[in-house]
Amino acid sequence: MNRKALIVWGGWDGHEPRQVADVLAGALRKHAFDVEVSDTLDSYADAEKLKTLDLIVPVWTMGKITGEQSKGLCAAVEGGVGIGGCHGGMCDSFRENTDYQLMTGGQWVAHPGNSGVTYTVKITEPDHFITRGIPDYQVTSEQYYLHVDPSNRVLATTTFPSPGGDGPHVPNGPFEMPVVWTRMHGKGRVFYHSVGHNVAVVQQPETLEMITRGLLWAARAES
Repeated sequence: MNRKALIVWGGWDGHEPRQVADVLAGALRKHAFDVEVSDTLDSYADAEKLKTLDLIVPVWTMGKITGEQSKGLCAAVEGGVGIGGCHGGMCDSFRENTDYQLMTGGQWVAHPGNSGVTYTVKITEPDHFITRGIPDYQVTSEQYYLHVDPSNRVLATTTFPSPGGDGPHVPNGPFEMPVVWTRMHGKGRVFYHSVGHNVAVVQQPETLEMITRGLLWAARAES
């Protein structure tokens, strides 16, 4: 039996959520997933249906989620359904909902330099299924500054400030910001990659490979 995934897209159009959802759906179908693509958060309110899934992929930047929708989503993950995503589609959703942020393990707060920054994604756990064989690589896009959960298992980082970077954080000196992480939320596996501002950035080979593997890992389909 094929594994089942639900991709829910919407929110701010600047992140090209429909196009990103299509790319991720295609990647999962190549791994024999049955994929449903939805453009309504009401998909999260059907708690019984969510329990039948192996994976949920949010592609929804900002916006608001109702209590019923949030409860259904979080309960599904706590019960063992995997969740994974990228960029603002997962960790800049529903800024007022702390239950959602607790589950994802991080929240976007800034991208100093906006979209014109070239920075390096540095693999810190090269032996993990998600990162194995992928070298450090450069991205020209938004460099996400996130508030992150200290219990995350960080697989890749980036250095702040970036070369020539500016902003009020600079006097704090250089530091490593998580880019890719995994975590558990109850019985559910959680995966996140902060790169993915639009469909072209998602399709950069190293990024798409890691996101695809991360979704497989979250769905317990890595073998």
